[in-house]
Amino acid sequence: MKIYTKTGDAGDTGLFGGPRVAKDDARVEAYGAVDELNAALGVARARGADADLGALLAAAQDQLFTIGAALATPPSAAKARAILPAVDPSWIAALEAAIDRLEGELPPLRHFILPGGAPLAADLHLARAVCRRAERRVVSLHHHEPVEAEVLAYLNRLSDFLFVAARAANRRAGVQETIWEPKR
Repeated sequence: MKIYTKTGDAGDTGLFGGPRVAKDDARVEAYGAVDELNAALGVARARGADADLGALLAAAQDQLFTIGAALATPPSAAKARAILPAVDPSWIAALEAAIDRLEGELPPLRHFILPGGAPLAADLHLARAVCRRAERRVVSLHHHEPVEAEVLAYLNRLSDFLFVAARAANRRAGVQETIWEPKR
């Protein structure tokens, strides 16, 4: 099977189990942003995340693939939806547990910090921003068609996790965070 099909040359694409839609359809924007987020996590993992953060990021990548598949499947595609794995609420609980554990390594946050620091931390900060964009795209879709509450909650919690993971990556690398000091 060839990677190119030429079926999207006119600017449309097929949803899983559903109709063809424009490539800028809200559903395509949503799962495309989740795909971009997944790639950003892959970059962070490749940067050299330690075993702890690497395992957490690998789990998130797997979970994001499931979320992307759910977003690529319209509610009307009941047969396709039936074969997809469910978005598990335990994923959200696991992110919360990881956030709590990582925050235990960190000094309390009393100021805004600028994204950056060690290369892995910078990648995680970028992934957090991509996650926020994905969340916005999914919320936009939700205004038109219902999206599972777990998907919305997961993306919100994942961005929190990525922020804390970036801080932990800086701390583990011995890199001081840069505090934002407004110029007056």
